Amino acid sequence: MTPSIERIGTITADLGECPLWNTEDARLWFMDCRRGIVHAMDPSSGQASRIDVPPPTGSFAFNHDGRLVVALKEEIALVDPRSGALERIARIDDSHPNLRLNDGTALTDGSFVVGTMHVFREPGEAPLGGLYRLSPDGRLRKLDRGFGVVNGPRVSPLDGRLYVCDSAQRLIVSYAFDGDGGLVDRRTFITTQSFDSAPDGCCFDTEGGLWTALVHASAVARFAPDGTLTHRIDVPLTHPTSLCFGGPRMTELFVTSIRDSGRLRGDGPLDGAVLRVRGCGFRGYAPSLCRLAPL
Repeated sequence: MTPSIERIGTITADLGECPLWNTEDARLWFMDCRRGIVHAMDPSSGQASRIDVPPPTGSFAFNHDGRLVVALKEEIALVDPRSGALERIARIDDSHPNLRLNDGTALTDGSFVVGTMHVFREPGEAPLGGLYRLSPDGRLRKLDRGFGVVNGPRVSPLDGRLYVCDSAQRLIVSYAFDGDGGLVDRRTFITTQSFDSAPDGCCFDTEGGLWTALVHASAVARFAPDGTLTHRIDVPLTHPTSLCFGGPRMTELFVTSIRDSGRLRGDGPLDGAVLRVRGCGFRGYAPSLCRLAPL
């Protein structure tokens, strides 16, 4: 069946990112990272609420107590979506005008894994920051370094490995967990040079297929566990950024996009919009919850 694609709602984001389906309220949550806005949208009506946080932001996850875990520029905070109250709970060890936290995800143990992006570097200049894990007790640990732009950290439902994009290198790697919250056994999963695009945000389906937004190629793609391309869906967006499964049966694919990120720009009629793709033939699962309870 050919997938159907439609716009949902009327929000146009500068830098739409981090879509997450909330099974509790049946809404799609996503972020405008450049403006520092978290939107919560009802796909059936297009109605949405918003939470404002200090921009720029990178990503967010749901916490077990109803708050959001939000990656700010160089800090991680807990935000109450009802009151807007913000509690900063961790800070990374590097600081630079061109460095900020970017994509992140909740793990099944309740921790939050998030990476950085360090842009406008000189040739040969090593990127600052890296990949971090914030444990439920509030301890922040650097897991790895050397990433130009971290995107799409997600855990495979098949092998339990953590898959991480470095969009700057057009590369997706995977790691095993070492049992103590660290990472071992780094492997290259795929490179996306042949698609003339970097990989951006990611999600997994229940069969272990990794979906990623091909941010420079106006498409989303699915890769089997062995790295083989199985599906490509072209979307009417100049720069799709991320995607997630959602809807009543977790069979709908939602895709965010860029209007003007500061580095990339789209001038098409749907750039910056959120799209819904029906009929892709796969099912996703609800995101894990963080269990952050810092002292």
